Amino acid sequence: MLQLQPKKRSNLRIWAGTQYYTLKRRAQWMTDKKRYTSKRDTAPLPHLIYEHRTPLYRKLRDVDLKMQQNKVINLNIAIKQLNGIIVSPNEVLSYWKAIGRPTKRKGYVDGMILHYGKVTTGTGGGLCQLSNLIYWITLHSPLTVTERYRHSYDVFPDSRRDQPFGSGATCSYNYLDLQITNRTAQTFQLLLYIEGDYLVGQWRSNIPPTVQYEIYEENHHFTNEWWGGTVRHNQIFRSVLSQDGTFIRNEFITENHALTMYDPFLPENTAYKKADS
Repeated sequence: MLQLQPKKRSNLRIWAGTQYYTLKRRAQWMTDKKRYTSKRDTAPLPHLIYEHRTPLYRKLRDVDLKMQQNKVINLNIAIKQLNGIIVSPNEVLSYWKAIGRPTKRKGYVDGMILHYGKVTTGTGGGLCQLSNLIYWITLHSPLTVTERYRHSYDVFPDSRRDQPFGSGATCSYNYLDLQITNRTAQTFQLLLYIEGDYLVGQWRSNIPPTVQYEIYEENHHFTNEWWGGTVRHNQIFRSVLSQDGTFIRNEFITENHALTMYDPFLPENTAYKKADS
């Protein structure tokens, strides 16, 4: 895919682009007339919609454990801004508007970030684990994801993957945002916490769930591009089921295309498959 061919940009070009899109986002927050949520209450609403947990530490080749420890520091700071946030009908949760800019003054430290497909460090690094988790639990709820950005690079080969490739949401303050809109008549609450070596997220509500969701992928494949790269593709869907497991419908969610930074044709690289495939 031509649009995924890496582009060489100078540091000045990258800096200028970041400043432009950051200011553009701030202007949007002030003028787009969306009802951004700001209310928080950590007393849990009565009904659990969905919960998921992800490990805080992974064995990643050539990645210093210190960077993962710093990630946990950053996650703890960001969680304080999001835990208990209430999303009422017609309100929008903006990931970055709620968290704010991650700075050293707020206590954020250098953590691992992915920059143009390369592993590097930056203040607040590691917060993509939080946006990935929020996106995943939102796919298992009646809430609507109205803004999400896929990862442009597939950096590490699959290792004990229990989610489809491309089921996360990349983030970069503040122009790569994750926005979730409540288009229902019920109220939702986001709870986030760290338990042992896991990051845990829940969507809760004032009304019990009437359906459940199963996420799966289709059309997963790799392509060798004319310019020399290998691109990974898939489409993400979800099945909507009644509470007793009766199938209701399938829904298309998104499609993903990412430049792989490893050899995807090694035998140990496997992909998530739909349970009945």
